[in-house]
Amino acid sequence: MNVLTRRQREIFDFLCENHANFAYPPTLDELCAALGMASRGSLYKHVTALIDAGLVEPFQSNKQGGVRLTDPAQRLSRSCQEHSLPLVGRIAAGRPLEAVENIQYMTVPEALQTDKPCYVLQIKGDSMIEAGIFDGDWVVIEQRSYASNGEIVVALIDQSEATLKYIQQTQDSVLLVPANAGMQAMAYRPEQVAIQGVVVGQMRSYRSFK
Repeated sequence: MNVLTRRQREIFDFLCENHANFAYPPTLDELCAALGMASRGSLYKHVTALIDAGLVEPFQSNKQGGVRLTDPAQRLSRSCQEHSLPLVGRIAAGRPLEAVENIQYMTVPEALQTDKPCYVLQIKGDSMIEAGIFDGDWVVIEQRSYASNGEIVVALIDQSEATLKYIQQTQDSVLLVPANAGMQAMAYRPEQVAIQGVVVGQMRSYRSFK
């Protein structure tokens, strides 16, 4: 299946959650109103991408002219929707990287999630290898703005750079500690660091991409 953009996934999720509530497949105008989109042309492009991905029926095969999920898409939404999390991008386990928000989605086992909102980041770097987190791994992050000392956090530094580290907090400082004996901890003032989540799960691929 094609990788969906954030907006395409929002449209697909809306159709999955609401298709049974429409007497007929919703028109583009009805979808625009429901999704708060001002541009019918923009919605048409996103729906066309969903058609190309095999998730929405082509308009010519739909007698009512509305937007209808394909049968495989309806089965897919029932089996996978609850376990799909946003894949926000890559994060540094090394020097901080600029935070990214190129959101796609990936299926994550329910056992690796919590009952709070979660998202996924892919690791870049080797500063957390002694915690068993390696370059290329995916980590599941519980989204929250606080953490206990010793937890592995996503820390946004000066509102511009994000990194993954152990955290140690005092009233006057925040220490971001790598799990790599060859690297040093980074110290910041509390106002410089915003916690964006805590690691609650991890995934790894052993496939070779050579």
